Order: sequence, then structure tokens, then C-alpha cells
Amino acid sequence: MLYSEFVEIYEALSKTTKKLEKASILAVFLKRLKNQPAEFIYLLKGRVFPEYDPREFGISDKLVIKAIAKAGGINESDILKKYRKIGDLGEIADAFIGKRKQSILFHSKLETKKVFTNLKGLVEIEGKGAVEKKLSLISELLNSATGKEAKYLIRTLLSDLRIGVADGIIRDSIAEAFLKEEENAADKIESAYDLSNDYAVVFEAAVKGKKELEKINIIPGKPMKVMLPIKVTDIKEAFRICDKPAAIEHKYDGFRVIINKDDKGNISLFTRRLENVTKQFPDVVKIVKENIKGHSFIIDSEVVGYNPQNKKYLPFEAISQRIKRKYDIEKLIENLPVEINAFDLIYYNEKIIAHIPFKERRELLEKIIKTEKLKIRPSMQLVTDDEDKAMKFYHDALKSGEEGIMMKKLDSPYHPGRRVGYMVKMKPDAQDIDLVIVGAEYGSGKRAGWLTSYVVACRSGDEFLEIGKVSSGLKEKEGEEGTSYDEITKLLKPLITEEKGKEVKVKPKLVVSVIYQNIQKSPSYTSGYAMRFPRIIHYRPDRRPHDIATLKDIESEVKKQKFQPHGIQ
Repeated sequence: MLYSEFVEIYEALSKTTKKLEKASILAVFLKRLKNQPAEFIYLLKGRVFPEYDPREFGISDKLVIKAIAKAGGINESDILKKYRKIGDLGEIADAFIGKRKQSILFHSKLETKKVFTNLKGLVEIEGKGAVEKKLSLISELLNSATGKEAKYLIRTLLSDLRIGVADGIIRDSIAEAFLKEEENAADKIESAYDLSNDYAVVFEAAVKGKKELEKINIIPGKPMKVMLPIKVTDIKEAFRICDKPAAIEHKYDGFRVIINKDDKGNISLFTRRLENVTKQFPDVVKIVKENIKGHSFIIDSEVVGYNPQNKKYLPFEAISQRIKRKYDIEKLIENLPVEINAFDLIYYNEKIIAHIPFKERRELLEKIIKTEKLKIRPSMQLVTDDEDKAMKFYHDALKSGEEGIMMKKLDSPYHPGRRVGYMVKMKPDAQDIDLVIVGAEYGSGKRAGWLTSYVVACRSGDEFLEIGKVSSGLKEKEGEEGTSYDEITKLLKPLITEEKGKEVKVKPKLVVSVIYQNIQKSPSYTSGYAMRFPRIIHYRPDRRPHDIATLKDIESEVKKQKFQPHGIQ
């Protein structure tokens, strides 16, 4: 397949904002793509690996400018001048390389296989001479590319494809292309994706039909999406959703970890964002080896940090340092030890048990765990139909420093990736939500040099809608407990897509928990709402943009405010 065929589709997709139209355009293309390697589908998201794979191209604007200059036979200074005006190196590559190609009578056509091979090669290059080797691979592609091909090659390298294709559109296009006659085809595709987290796997199966799609399932050692709770503020509502009796557990202020042991005995740890954190937590691996019986398993858990001196549990903000850090691990283990609170069992000894009732999964979980204080335990649990006992358990959880409680339906299966009403979370009525940063502004005075005022957004389908600006809650000095402005600035700078004076726009990747007094209607933001007195309480490296509050969640909160007008003080 020629790369120009991908480019034609990129162009067609970029010319419409309508999701149904995008899905239909893509469905036609996928029928042509079905005879190619399934992994080519990653190119529709500007990637060469599945979403859960953390590897990236690692290509800077500076290196791209060098590559365009080399392939276009022009000076880097000319590219920089245009870049300051246009702000899109893809368009610049189109202009310069397209012009050069017109003057060349014969040139070989660029194959998608070659593009894919070179892009994968970029990810694997490291060490001495890495920059020159990367430049060579990029130049090789640009030398064979037309202007339009160069445009999308550059955008792919910079993770800025600009064609508006998110997971929902890929899901709908696969359903339309291969399961059009099936009832609830998109749901079937989404369920398969929730289990595999890999659209190449789903695409390959869907081409063969519904039966092949249904064979996709959970595999130990591969990341999987977690089941998500519905938020409630009332115990009666919690019991209405979960039925009586229900299982009630502490809601720990830690981070979600899916513990895997495959049939070869390898233990791997994944966050709810599908990130592999096995290397960051060798202490957890050791505890799992010594305290959980089983040839193979997948366990859902919450890992909580505690103070090694007074043995008191620490807030998530403290333990988040360990998720991000990839060096000085031994020192962190000593200063920030953790405890595993296991609460669900999804796979055990070569058998998927996600479909059996939660009560039975929990009983088996308790049998295979050897509890060890401040190392590992089944999560604290009460099974009751008594509202008073449930409320006492809730208040006891808060007194012990936990966030609140989780309530679970005893006869429910485990459904990865969905808020399906099998469990709820209940916390005190302080309004806090997870949002994604989509813009920022450089500070002044003592905050000069940092991005300190952040535009945050909720989600509506695959779109991100602004809901306010927040500039407080982070720490000004390194070493203080919590995330600093400097740290967030370092994380945001590589995500900048546009700069205008002191203001920047960024790719929606960084998730933060924001607390606020209330939400009001506002024409100032694209969501139609604005938060009053917002403050960041956590940076959430364990969460993805897909996990943030939706516009429906915001609208629901606004309705609740009519009955709870006081907010938080």
C-alpha cells in the first residue's frame, strides 16, 4: 500500500468536523486496509504502537527543522521564519518539499511499509549518535515524499496529526465496515477494545467477523482497562444502585494497580492509565511473589503510601512521586513504602473469572492472599443491608483518613472500562473533579518562567470543552509536599501546540483533580459553564484524558447544586 493512500484519507478526515462523516470516510478506507498488516491502523492515531505502549518518537521541533532543511535543500533560518508565522511544521514541509519534488522528474513512491518501519526504528534508537541516526531515518522518508506526504510525516513525528480521529471514531468505523448488519456493533467493538486495548487486535478480528471478535479476552501480562464506579452522595442512592445487601469497602487515597502474573511466573503492574510501573515498584513485585498463591492471576488493587516513621497513611500526592520516578528507586522504597489493598480477582490459574459474581471472586481472593501488616491485605469490607451500619462504616473510613467508601453489587461481573452501575463511590460532599489541562499562561514576578495559570476542560465524547482557569493549589518550592509549578511546567512544555504572547495551548494529556465552590453557567468557556474558586488538589499521572469528568457529569453537578447551594466553605 502506498503512503499516499493514507495521506488522501488524512486530508479527507481533516476537512470535516462531523463524527458520523469521519466514521463513514474511515469505514471505506478500512475495507482497503484489511489486506495490509493490522498494525497499520495505528497510523490513524499518528502512532506505530498500541495506546498502552509508552514508547514515543522523541523527536523535537529542532530535529524536524534540520530534516526539512536537509530534504528541501534550504536553510534552517528560512524554515524558522515561516515557523514563527505559521506554527505548523507540517505545512512548512509541504511547501518546501513539495516545491522541490516538482523539479525532480523521477522519484520512487513512498510505501506505507517503509514509513512504518522507519517510524518504529526511530523509537528504538538511543545512545551515542542517536540524533544523527534519527535524522537519517527521517530524511530517508522525506527524500521520497511528496509535499502532502511530508506534511503528515512531520505531523506524525510531532504527535500532532490534526485529523480529529479519536477512539470513538475508529470504533464506529470498524463497526460500519465489518459488522454493519450486527445489532449494537459499536458496543461489541468497544467491549473487545476494553479487553485488549489494541485496535490492531480488534481490527484484525472484526475483519473475520463477530465470532472472531468474541474470542478477544483478557490476557495476564497485558494492560487492561479497569471497571469504573458511579459517583453518589447518598447512602440510599448507593443501595438503590447496588441492591441490598451490598459489599462496602474503604475508598483508599492511593492509586489503582492491576497486578498481573502470567503463566511463566512474570509479575507486571499496570496503572488505570495502562502504564507499566513494574520497575518503579520492585517492592510490590516482591510482596506479590511472597504473599499471593497462584500459577497466574489478574488482581485489581489500590496501592497506598504510608509514613515509615509513624505508619500513618499518606495522601495520593505523596505516592505519586513513585509513579513518575524511574531512578533512586531503592531510596524511594525506604522513604515512601506502600501497602497493597486487593479488592477484586479477574483471572485465576488460566481461567477468566470476570463473569462470575463479585461475592465469589472476593471469597477466592481472600483465600489466595496471605495478609501481612503494611504489606498486603484484602481491602476492608462490610457486607450489609443496614443503612445505619453502612453509614458508620463510611464515617469510620473517613476518620481513618480514607477518601470515603466503595459499594459493590454482590452478584455483579467485572466489566473493564465501563461505569456500568455495578459499583459506586461515596465521598464527602466536597466538589472535586478530574479535568485535563488544555491551555496555560506564563506567570510573572516570583512565578516568572513557569506556566502557572491553567485552562482546564471536561470531555464531551472525543472533544474537550473548557470549563475554567485555575492558578492555585500547586507548590512554589521544590521539596514541599505536593506537585510544584516547576514540575507541571516541565510536563506541559513538550505538549505546547501554539503560543500567543504569554498564553499557550497544549495537547490534552495532563489530568488534574480540581476542587471548587460551585459551577455556574458561563459563555466564557466552550462547555457553557465555569467553576467558582477552583484550586488544583492533585496532579493525576495515573489518569488519562478519557477518565476526566464529562459534560454530563458537569450538568449533573449543576442540578445537584439546586439542592445543595452552600458548596464548600
